Amino acid sequence: MNQQHPFKWRHFEADIILLCVRWYLRYALSYRDLEEMMMERGLHVDHTTIYRWVKEYAPELEKRCRPHLKACNDSWKVDETYIKVRKVWMYLYRAVDSQGNTLEFLLSPTRDAESAKRFFVKALQSSARSTSGACPMREMETAPSLPTVPLAQELVPRVINTDKNAAYPKAITDLKAAGILPEKVELRQVKYLNNLIEQDHRFIKRLTKPGMGFFSFETAWQTLQGFEIMNMIRKGQVQGVDKGEVRGQVALVAQLFGVAV
Repeated sequence: MNQQHPFKWRHFEADIILLCVRWYLRYALSYRDLEEMMMERGLHVDHTTIYRWVKEYAPELEKRCRPHLKACNDSWKVDETYIKVRKVWMYLYRAVDSQGNTLEFLLSPTRDAESAKRFFVKALQSSARSTSGACPMREMETAPSLPTVPLAQELVPRVINTDKNAAYPKAITDLKAAGILPEKVELRQVKYLNNLIEQDHRFIKRLTKPGMGFFSFETAWQTLQGFEIMNMIRKGQVQGVDKGEVRGQVALVAQLFGVAV
């Protein structure tokens, strides 16, 4: 994708493409629902075209939003939910802070200690980028990749709440042994403490239900990136856009792609 001209050579105008992508990622709609909604506006957009738009622009939206995310606090709530891919259940690892703000997410075909470690490292990297300060909206630069070990003390969680999954203690023990997590990080395996993230899973279930699953791991991951980042925008996690500020959310997405609204 051309970073400066992401809609070059497209048959439809950029604002129409962004409208379809944004609506699909924000609301519980199928591709055929959007096809009919566009027909009401006098536009014939095939549902497979919208599907291709989502595959391409959902990960790009997440990439462009990342540098502008606000920092989360140091109380993490970690859990995984189930996503069906080619009629097989996969695992979507997710973490929120004590205020319900999304920290990170990772789709994995397995539910074990290695998957948990990959997720924690990804979450720590995201925390490091957010803590270093969000970029102004006019600076569309991607945050540089960070080393996995060791991370500064102020970038790590104070406490990590999980369920009784045995993979979490092993993963955290290994990360502490590798110097990625300091020994002072506390693990709490108390189920009721994770009610917040279990409730937060509901938006994923609501959005994936109209599509009735994904046909490939790649498509699932590309789409889930869009679902998650749009939910983060809705929660008010991007600099300059508050929760419930719908018009501001629309303007933000357009601005990220350099489209006038």
